[in-house]
Order: sequence, then C-alpha cells, then structure tokens
Amino acid sequence: MHSNHLLLEEPIRMASILEPSKPSFFPAMTKIVGTLGPRSRSVDVISGCLNAGMSVARFDFSWGDSEFHQETLENLKNAVKTTKKLCAVMLDTVGAEMQVVNKSENAISLQQDDDVILTPNEGQEATSKVLPINFAGLAKAVKTGDTIFVGQYLFTGSETTSVWLEVDKVDGVDVVCKIKNSATLAGALFTLHASQIHIDLPTLTDSDKENISSWGVRNKIDFLSLSYTRHAEDVREAREFLSKLGDLSQTQIFAKIENVEGLNHFDEILQEADGIILSRGNLGIDLPPEKVFLFQKAALYKCNMAGKPAVVTRVVDSMTDNLRPTRAEATDVANAVLDGSDAILLGAETLRGLYPVETISIVGKICAEAEKVFNQDLYFKKTVKYVGEPMTHLESIASSAVRAAIKVKASVIICFTSSGRAARLIAKYRPTMPVISVVIPRLKTNQLKWSFSGAFEARQSLIVRGLFPMLADPRHPAESTSATNESVLKVALDHGKTSGVIKSHDRVVVCQKVGDASVVKIIELED
Repeated sequence: MHSNHLLLEEPIRMASILEPSKPSFFPAMTKIVGTLGPRSRSVDVISGCLNAGMSVARFDFSWGDSEFHQETLENLKNAVKTTKKLCAVMLDTVGAEMQVVNKSENAISLQQDDDVILTPNEGQEATSKVLPINFAGLAKAVKTGDTIFVGQYLFTGSETTSVWLEVDKVDGVDVVCKIKNSATLAGALFTLHASQIHIDLPTLTDSDKENISSWGVRNKIDFLSLSYTRHAEDVREAREFLSKLGDLSQTQIFAKIENVEGLNHFDEILQEADGIILSRGNLGIDLPPEKVFLFQKAALYKCNMAGKPAVVTRVVDSMTDNLRPTRAEATDVANAVLDGSDAILLGAETLRGLYPVETISIVGKICAEAEKVFNQDLYFKKTVKYVGEPMTHLESIASSAVRAAIKVKASVIICFTSSGRAARLIAKYRPTMPVISVVIPRLKTNQLKWSFSGAFEARQSLIVRGLFPMLADPRHPAESTSATNESVLKVALDHGKTSGVIKSHDRVVVCQKVGDASVVKIIELED
C-alpha cells in the first residue's frame, strides 16, 4: 500500500497517472459511512455495500420508524455473517430540525416572486400559498430580510425541488416570505433551514430519547450522531442520557456541526465529543459558499491534532441519480482525504440513490488514490510539533511505532489494545500502512453475571482512518506473558497473510504491553 507512495510536490510522470492501481484487501484507509434506507436495505444490496468498502451503517431517524430500521438492521446482521466484514452501527438523531408538514404528499408548485406563508398550524393543508411547519417559534426567531431554505430531505442541491425564500414580514405566528426561485416540492419529507438563526428546539428531542432508549439499547449502537450540535452542553447532556442506559455508556458521540452556532463553539464541542461530523449540506446554507472550504480545512486540522475522528458529508450528490460523479465531486472526495478526513459519509447517495454499491466503490477508489499522495512526512512533523514535549508515555510509544514502521518500510503495524486508545493514537499519526488493532477482550462483572468487553472497542475503530480491528480470543489478556502474546501475534499475522496485507520477508512493527512496560518491536517474517 505504501510502496507506491507519491508526493505531489515531486515531478510525476504524466503517463504513470494512467497506470492501473493494484487491488488491495483494504479498499482504502479512509472509511465509508453508508446511510441505509429504501434503496439499500435488502441483504443483497447491503452485502454489496460491505464488499465495496462500507464499514459503518448509519440509521437516520428523520426517515422511517424504528420497525423499518429494525428490519434493515436484521438484514445488515445477515449480510455481515455472509460477507465476514465487520460493520458498526450509527444512530442519527432528528434534533432541532424544522420540517414542512405535507400530509397529502401532493406536489407543491412555487413560483418566483409569489408570496408563501409559513404557518405553525400543522392541521392546514400544504399548498403553493401556505406551508405548515412543525415549529411554532419561527415568527419569533426571524426578521424581515432573513433567508430560509426549503429542500427535499437530504437535498442534493441539483434538484428543482429546493427553494430559497426571503422573509417579507411576520404576521402573528405566521411568516410571510417572497419566493426567490421557481420550484416544485415533491415527496414526503421537506426540511427547512433558516440561515444563521438560532432555532429554539432541543438538540435531543423526546422522540430522539425514545428511539435511543428503545431501538438504540436493543441494538447496542456503537455511535450516536448528534444532529444540530450547537454547544458543548449538548454533548454533555447526551452523554449523561446514555450513561443511564446500560451498555450505551460505551457508545461514542459524534457531534454533527450543521450551522454557524456549532461553528462558533467548535473548540468546546470538539473537547467533549468523541468525533465530529461536518454536515456540509446545512453548513453550505449557513455559510457563504466561499467560506465552506475554509471551515472544512480548519475543522479537520483541529480534529486531526486532537486525535478524534472527523467525518465529511455530501461529497458525491450527483451519484444519487448518476453512475459517475462529476469532476468537481471526484476532486472534492480527494481533497477531503488530503485535508485529513477519517471517513466519508454518504447520505442521499445510498439512502435513496439508484447506485448505492457503485457509489461506495467509486468513493473508495478515489480515497485510495488520494492516500497515495498524502504528505505523511509533513503531517507527522506537524503532529509531533503540536503535541509538544514532554510527550505522554502512550503518545511517545505511538509516534515511535509509526516512525519505526516508515523507516523500515513495514507492511503493517500490529497493536495490542483493550480500550482501543493505543491503536487510535497510532492512527492519529497517519502511518502509510494499515494498523491492525488486536482488541483483547476484558472480563467484567456487574455482580450478577460476567461479560466480555471488546466488541464495542473493535467496531468503534471502523470509523478511524487506517485502523482495522480484529477481536482476539478472550483467554489472552492484553498485559500478559510473552507466551500468550506470541500466540495472539501469530493469529494476527495469519489474519494479515490470508488477507494479503503481509507477505513472507515483510517487516512488521508490533506495539504491545509487557508487564508495566510498552514495547515497540520490529519483526521480519520468514517464508
């Protein structure tokens, strides 16, 4: 994977660009989160998605009820068994989302320069003159001249199903708007986004809490995607809520930054959250277009330095209806990788798109090509400088393991871990080779029964760039005698050989705990 590493700063033979890429067991180091929905919920399609490179399945509760999602999840479990590919589960909350209530689901035609009234009276029928919405406080939040965007749920921007409105006046609880472009609203679910305006709705709604405490608990979700995170307090409240739900105390919270409010409190949110999702769809409405790239680069840098996974959304919207991305989209995916993204999240493209499997496959290929020109040397120096001295014990071991692996041109780094922290720290330095994290289960008890931890930790590394988990036999503790470690190492090496990542005469860097000491060793494989 790392042997054909190029640097864009050095001259590249143009003809070499056309040389086909060698197939690899791991399609890319960058992970892919796929949203499962109407077009991607059969066992066959999900199996195709897993084989194409999806490692996290996102269940979006803005769309469909818990029974619908449960059926999809059962199909995912079957697909995981047949493909033997691990997959984590992410529950995406609805949050402070304003929606147009169109009970009849009839198409609504809106004409430029006409007026339309947004009303909190949900019983009213949606027409080209009146749009009922699910939020009573809009009239208090907006003023004349404000911009409101209405689009099909997970709008891609290329549809003629989205409309820009300008607030003309507030009339009691109603908001009268001028239509800025002609459009036809078709479909069941439309979302409303008021640009740069505080919406007084809770981040974790009652229905979100219900979904988490029933569906989330039942399915032991690995990740909670917290929609419309605006303050660090939102994350703390969600964490407090999860802590009372048994196994979900281990669920990681990914704060979804969707508006200027979240952007303004980004640093505090990053400190509290386990990871960040840059929701570029809504951010693209809140921010002027020329500022979007700047936020992306700044946010990804902050996440990288904090060693927390960063996920970028809305990259190949046009693949919702087309078999190939546009040139701009293909470049956008590559730039997300070069900017330091851990994962790419696909929304409409897999939820309702015509080509879910092909989309995952193409995004994976673009990520793999971009990784070849990622300037690891510069990134490593930046990270070490940012961490500063004196380094913590673990940080020093992690950076040394990566440095050693690059110097000896190791084909893989193997890390023994029980919490997953050591492996994530190694991945933070973005080694050019895959990191196999061997998660050693820990025995724990609640005084009534014994259980093993480890499955959560293994699945949660499926969203981290370059990290590939493997669950070890629980009879081998992480801090153990060299004999048991050798037997786990043999299993990990065999796993690497069968997957084609490790070949004879390759060098492998191993990071493990022996007694109280952490050890980095280099081993050379024989025939």
